[in-house]
Amino acid sequence: MNRELWDHQAQALTALRQSIGQGVKRIVLSAPTGSGKTLLAAAVVEGAQRKGNRLAFVVPSIQLIDQTVEKFYAEGIRDIGVIQANHEMTDWSRSVQVCSVQTLKSRQAYPEAKIVVIDECHALHKFHADWLMHPDWQNVPFIGLSATPYTKGLGRYFHSLLIAATTKELIDKGLLSRFTVYACPKADLKDVKVVAGDYVKDQLSSAMQDGTLTADIVKTWKERWGKDKTLVFAVDRAHAETLHFRFIDAGVRSAYQDANTSSAERHEIERGFHDGRYQVVCNVGTLTQGVDWDCRCLVLARPTKSEILYVQIIGRALRTAPGKDMALILDHSDTTQELGLVTDIHHDHLHDGKKQTARDVAEKPRKPLPRACPQCANIQPRLNRVCQQCGFKLPLMSGVTERDGILVEFVPGKVPVKGKDRVWTHEEKATFYAQLLGYAREHGYRDGWAANKFRDKHGVWPNGMKGVRPIEPSFEVASWIKAMNIRWAKSRKRAEMMATRQAAE
Repeated sequence: MNRELWDHQAQALTALRQSIGQGVKRIVLSAPTGSGKTLLAAAVVEGAQRKGNRLAFVVPSIQLIDQTVEKFYAEGIRDIGVIQANHEMTDWSRSVQVCSVQTLKSRQAYPEAKIVVIDECHALHKFHADWLMHPDWQNVPFIGLSATPYTKGLGRYFHSLLIAATTKELIDKGLLSRFTVYACPKADLKDVKVVAGDYVKDQLSSAMQDGTLTADIVKTWKERWGKDKTLVFAVDRAHAETLHFRFIDAGVRSAYQDANTSSAERHEIERGFHDGRYQVVCNVGTLTQGVDWDCRCLVLARPTKSEILYVQIIGRALRTAPGKDMALILDHSDTTQELGLVTDIHHDHLHDGKKQTARDVAEKPRKPLPRACPQCANIQPRLNRVCQQCGFKLPLMSGVTERDGILVEFVPGKVPVKGKDRVWTHEEKATFYAQLLGYAREHGYRDGWAANKFRDKHGVWPNGMKGVRPIEPSFEVASWIKAMNIRWAKSRKRAEMMATRQAAE
């Protein structure tokens, strides 16, 4: 190894070796984008070589083959062969084989190996899954690498999650860049359907190509940044091309790349990006993972409901670089306010693939989502009282909307519906009931009190929720209970006054 490991990398490597030594054969090693995941991978490879073990390093795309080889070479690892079509480095005798999963799939062959490393394991192919479950490979350690191991069902194939560090921890240590996010003009997505957890791409592209919005994207960039080293993330080719030409029309030096851009062209665009020939690179699906560019401004023009995609994209701007004080994120998608800041997104276990029950939902605390400062549009943590960017005193956000004298809980990301037309999902009702039970336990009330309060709100008893466990009530629910108590006290006082008046008459 030509470089020393940082503390979090060395500790992760030690934990990995201990886990394998204890018989754990399916391990995911998670490290944020920009945290030196490749260096950590190189340390794993070197350790295998030192013990004389053959290792297969499987990458998710052909574009990452040469990049991985170059990085291993930079760390002094040279005994490398490549399994990818007719690659010039094909050599089965080498102890390390860098493999394209597409090539392995087409050949339906597993390479000889004592250790298998799956890079970007959150993008698990069926070929990966079959390999992991193959009876002949159960005693071979498989190590998955990912900055975002949030894929549903990943826990079916891997049994342990080792977290090298979180994004916030590395920012606090100065190993990742600080960043600031601005809420910018965004498209109206109310008519865009959501399928399999994310927006339908064709409909999303049409919504994001609105002429006014694309003009606003360029205008906002010029006002907020107007310099080089900017990456723009678009929905699809048509959208990326539209933005590319919009920037050019505005006198901005822009480049464009997509999945059809050749390797040679990509290298040329990367060189132009870093030497200043291109101020902006508009892309779709090519700069989301495995990219080490010195990005200082990132334009998020691609709305998504996927935490994986969102964190991978924002991670492109978090690498440190000489002269880089902070990364600027221009969010034209509202994704930050829908999913939270990347420093707030963290999972400490792998998803087992099981569908969530009402109890699971009720026990899961609701994440306080950030909000935009009404003065400067900088996105702030929800509980901030003063904007860290402009000093504006932020209004209180109770999460409760008052309507006709009744306080109604506000669900982030949803528009309050007037009257009784508000439709609550079973999961929302279960969460509400769990918080009522928590309030009851805190105040020494019986569970029947919670059931009555539930009926006051929803007009029905909490049938089918016997398994719901009490949880700490949120500020919103506690405020609703307080409002209901005040309302009850006032009605009782009015009744007593009426009774006194009638008695006097």
